[in-house]
Amino acid sequence: MKILRIVSAAALVVVVLAGVAALVLYRRPEQPFQGYSTPEQFVDLAPGSSLRAIGEKLVHAGVVRDALTVRLAVGRLGVSRQLKAGEYRFEGPVSALDVVSRIARGDVYLRPITFPEGLTIDDMALLYEQHGLGTSASFRAAAANGALVGDLDPRARDLEGYLFPETYALPRRAAAADLVRMMVRRFRQVFAPLAPDQAASGMSVRQVVTLASMVEKETGTPEERPAVAGVYVNRLRIHMGLQCDPTVIYGLRKAGRYNGNLTRDNLAWDTPYNTYVHAGLPPGPIASPGRASIEAAIRPAAVDFLYFVSRNDGSHAFSRTLDEHTRHVARYQKQYSRGRR
Repeated sequence: MKILRIVSAAALVVVVLAGVAALVLYRRPEQPFQGYSTPEQFVDLAPGSSLRAIGEKLVHAGVVRDALTVRLAVGRLGVSRQLKAGEYRFEGPVSALDVVSRIARGDVYLRPITFPEGLTIDDMALLYEQHGLGTSASFRAAAANGALVGDLDPRARDLEGYLFPETYALPRRAAAADLVRMMVRRFRQVFAPLAPDQAASGMSVRQVVTLASMVEKETGTPEERPAVAGVYVNRLRIHMGLQCDPTVIYGLRKAGRYNGNLTRDNLAWDTPYNTYVHAGLPPGPIASPGRASIEAAIRPAAVDFLYFVSRNDGSHAFSRTLDEHTRHVARYQKQYSRGRR
């Protein structure tokens, strides 16, 4: 009997210890851990990595305590076949369950950058550098690859106008060329549904994008865009000079002669983009237009206006005759002068 009691007690101890061990193992993936001393840690998981390789990467980076903890977390979540490649960012103590869940979701680290409508390649390059994504020179070099739109615009020597303005999310090691390809791909996605109307308009893709870029630079008021495009189309139809200030500024900037003020001398200075000096559309786009401006260029409003002038509040006054336009200019320039005093 005494021996039986001893055996029973020993068995109970074993059961209790086994239960404790099981509980410890069950709770192990729940415990936050940080084995690195830096504020953040990145782990890059290659496509096709095995569970063992993923575990080794996580342990080596100090994100998870050991390989056993990784396997326990994967088994508990049942995601052994769902772990996704990519670069992951970790910050502070985190549990193995959270780590594995993030990898199973494919919650890779991406850096967002937003390009507003109406930026030039040079503007975008500066923004790219300011976001710490790379040098402006690398962006400009990538944007010089006009071959990316060679099927749409055989005359394109660079990608001015074809880098679609939007928010993009980039992996940490993405190069400028990767971003530029994303932006061109997005332009194609936006433009494709409009291609039939563009073909019916009689304008080439280059002409449409050039006109759209002028509309984008002339007005930020959505409802005005078709009317602005209509004015330019009317002028083109009667071979009247477009006299678009943003094209003049673009030409001056390319020549390194623009200081922020547009003068009478600037308007007379001859560049291919000076639409006061040269008739018709400028040689190419002067900025990246958004979808609304592209649509306006393809489907301009059926208006009989030939002129417009800024009201100094973001909107414009449109005119049919030069006399009417002159009165509008006098009125709004006078208001502008008063406002600056």
